[in-house]
Amino acid sequence: MTPAALSVRSARKRFGGLVAVNDVSFDLRPGELLGLIGPNGSGKTTMLNLISGALKPTAGEITLAGERISGLAPHRIAQRGVARTFQLVRVLPGLDALGNVMAGAVFGHSRAWGGEARDMAAALLSRVGLSGREHMPVTAMTYIDQKRVELARALASDPRLLLLDEWLAGLNPSELRIGISLIDELRREGRTIVMVEHVMDAIRSLCDRCVVMSSGRLIAEGGVDETLRDPEVIRAYLGDDDDA
Repeated sequence: MTPAALSVRSARKRFGGLVAVNDVSFDLRPGELLGLIGPNGSGKTTMLNLISGALKPTAGEITLAGERISGLAPHRIAQRGVARTFQLVRVLPGLDALGNVMAGAVFGHSRAWGGEARDMAAALLSRVGLSGREHMPVTAMTYIDQKRVELARALASDPRLLLLDEWLAGLNPSELRIGISLIDELRREGRTIVMVEHVMDAIRSLCDRCVVMSSGRLIAEGGVDETLRDPEVIRAYLGDDDDA
């Protein structure tokens, strides 16, 4: 039997007296796009931080294709095939766009060097809409374009698991359509993705399933339409127009 692409078992993260993630369990199948949703402060980004190694779980286990990754250093988890974007964009300010993306190729899962890494980085920048801006300093770019660089950098390692933390946030309507189309292309390629997102149109159009968190707990899981109709989900999240 093929192991789950990602398996989270009773994951918990405590910060002093605050339990930010409270015994959360879910599985992700290979090639699946899972929406991780919930109101602000529900523990979604903390969950991504546990998967990527930015935080170590207080308890529980996380495995990638059957191999335990919980507790490993972030760079070790990246080398095993987990790449991510961040809610607050993190770029390498001393490098141009091309150098930022090449860093993903050099230090990530499927490593490339020299001309191969340069060609790959240029192709990925073109794919995310930054053709011709390869040598622009990232500090001179708009926030939206920095997000595109960050996505290209994540893809440069050819990850087994891609974590998107509100990558669509802050996009205007035309950029949002382009962003949704780009993520849909990644899904159709068979990439395995966990997407934290507040844009419900994206959740409905892109995700195979949803996991819903509230106050650190998993409160619902299943097909998108079914999950979004769950009364507890509506009370916790969808009833707040600002979050939807």
